Amino acid sequence: MDVLEAKRFELRPLRKSDVAAYTKNVNNRKIYRASMEMPFPYREEDTEDFLAKVRKEMRKKRPGRFALVIVMDGEAAGYIGFESIAQHKAELGFWLAEKHWNRGIMTEAIRLFTPYGMDRFELHRIYAYVFSFNRASMRVLEKAGYKKEGILRKDFEKDGRFYDHHVYAKVR
Repeated sequence: MDVLEAKRFELRPLRKSDVAAYTKNVNNRKIYRASMEMPFPYREEDTEDFLAKVRKEMRKKRPGRFALVIVMDGEAAGYIGFESIAQHKAELGFWLAEKHWNRGIMTEAIRLFTPYGMDRFELHRIYAYVFSFNRASMRVLEKAGYKKEGILRKDFEKDGRFYDHHVYAKVR
């Protein structure tokens, strides 16, 4: 089983027993606003659907998606994972419960998860897209050693508006 431990948290697969806490922590308009595909409001059925999809993917020899929860004080308080794992690269996604923001937890989680993911999936490139208004995630990625590669103008439509994406990457 994939479990990564840090002093203040652990990263491990999402469990059925995590559904209520995961749902409570992700159901936040600020998290929704910064995400690309997350619904709002976020319901327990959304978490259960996500759990089923991730479990199915993770059973594959070469999954296209891989996800771990950030567990703090026994509670699923965040997420870190890869979307679009293909060939030598994957897209990084993450969120953290607002009550844990501004404490360096996400930076530490990315620093722990990135080399693990590179080794486990034989990746040479991990990239992340961040909306222009999400300066906090940009800082987190930079502190975790990711480099800004550019800006994709009007790359994403959400709620009837078009947003620029800042592209960050870490390469082996």
